[in-house]
Amino acid sequence: MGEADVIVVGAGPAGLACAAQLAGRGLTARLLEKAGSVGPVWRRHYDRLRLHTDRGHSALPGLPMPRGYPRYPSRDQVVAYLESYAGHFGLKPTFHCDVRALRRDAGLWHADTSMGRYAAPMVVVATGWADFPHRPSWPDEDRYRGHVIHSSEYRHPAAYLGQRVLVVGFGNSGGEIALDLADAGVDVTLSVRGPVGILPRELLGLPILTWAIAQAWLPPRVADAINAPAIRLALGPSQGLGLAIARKGPRRMIAEDHRVPLLDAGTLDRIRRGAIRVRGNIDHFTDEGVIFADPQGESRAEPFDAVILATGFRADLRGLLPQATDTLDERGAPRATGTPTGQPGLFFCGQIPSPTGQLREIGIEARRIAAFAAR
Repeated sequence: MGEADVIVVGAGPAGLACAAQLAGRGLTARLLEKAGSVGPVWRRHYDRLRLHTDRGHSALPGLPMPRGYPRYPSRDQVVAYLESYAGHFGLKPTFHCDVRALRRDAGLWHADTSMGRYAAPMVVVATGWADFPHRPSWPDEDRYRGHVIHSSEYRHPAAYLGQRVLVVGFGNSGGEIALDLADAGVDVTLSVRGPVGILPRELLGLPILTWAIAQAWLPPRVADAINAPAIRLALGPSQGLGLAIARKGPRRMIAEDHRVPLLDAGTLDRIRRGAIRVRGNIDHFTDEGVIFADPQGESRAEPFDAVILATGFRADLRGLLPQATDTLDERGAPRATGTPTGQPGLFFCGQIPSPTGQLREIGIEARRIAAFAAR
């Protein structure tokens, strides 16, 4: 259908940035989005969500975020910004177009979609990972009579007033959802499986991202060693909180494990005050709640009315790219993003966590992809 130089899959931040940068290089991008609007993942996030990175480092290429936005814009402000970005660059995605498979044939990439087939010499996969919620399983989970949801389904605490809620996971979603529930007066407990990484959202009055960018040239192990004393001072003592701090520093955690540490916006304070309890990993479920694993071998049963799984996302693109699985790891996630993949004309954008901010990295990758494509 139609002529285009590049097919871009996804109209979130990565897809919009890539389409705008490709257009700036004189290339025509066909932007395909299965939802009915730009930034659909941001629209689905919980109400409390704010950017974990500051406004100044979170704009997409060519359009700053409005000066009237706070340092950490809200979910709705990010959505409004993405809408204005699409309008500013005249981007017109094809909505309600679900891309089911991408195959290369006779020098072209063919996108099999719910609206027919599109073809172009190049394709950018900018789908992100939020469509792949990871839901671990535990023994006897089917016995549990309470309500279990993934964090991607959580919106606000009103539905949990008067209940005992268990939040599983200590990433940014888990920490912020637990904080949201605690601030609303909900009885909330965090299940933390193992050692955790925590960063202050700001250090010496500056967004933590500012420090990460300034030190990006340093090897992760060196940067972590330099920053450790200041981070410990900013976070305060962790003894007695029920948390084991990871020996691996935050830069190494992101680079080696693709795990983003918690950027603390108040969760530690609520733990210290007793508004959020901390428990270990779940051993198995019961009819009324869970039994936590105990390092000393003693079981600990607690009742809960609801369980929220803040257990992250794991993108699996093997179904989307049946002929290009060599570009994916054993779980189906891209091996590289923002660079050539080894498959002619195939690029990924924004698919791997970055220590210097995901939106900032998306902008860097989008410029790089457009430069490669223009050649």
